[in-house]
Amino acid sequence: MQFDEYISYFQTILDDPQQYEVYQDEEILSYTKLNWSRMNRWLKKFQPNAETTSFISGISIKQHWILITEPWCGDAAHSVPMIYQLVKNNPAIVLDIQLRDSEPYIIEQYLTNGGKSIPKLIIRNEEGEDIAVWGPRPQGCTDLFVMMKEKGAEFHEIKEEIQKWYNHDKGVAIQQEIVSLLS
Repeated sequence: MQFDEYISYFQTILDDPQQYEVYQDEEILSYTKLNWSRMNRWLKKFQPNAETTSFISGISIKQHWILITEPWCGDAAHSVPMIYQLVKNNPAIVLDIQLRDSEPYIIEQYLTNGGKSIPKLIIRNEEGEDIAVWGPRPQGCTDLFVMMKEKGAEFHEIKEEIQKWYNHDKGVAIQQEIVSLLS
């Protein structure tokens, strides 16, 4: 689906969560509402830096960016709007949002340590060949997550620190990592 379709899908979930089994769980629905707020904040505030803008706008050979996500995913609330902002003005790049938990289940081909971690960005050339894969989160954030998990931190503590990490980083790491992957 296109980004605007994803936004509509997300809004439909918030308007009528009873249509969707997973969102009948109050905790998941609560995360999803928070993610909606975070995503919209990034859509308003995040602007790619000049270097990234120049690099992305310089891509003239067609690319297909597949972004696997779900509205309940906390990391996606940060990364999805940033990735959209990176590519929205380049007609050579088609951004396609795929839901992790719906067919065609392409996440099965892009597992992270055996798990279906999202968001996951797959960048393909015109021939449909993968030229880069990114995700589920920037390396610095992954390092923080792993360190806290190894120390036995509670899940709510980890989520809070990851949120602080994203707010402090302001999308710098995502930009650097994607540019590096494509350079």
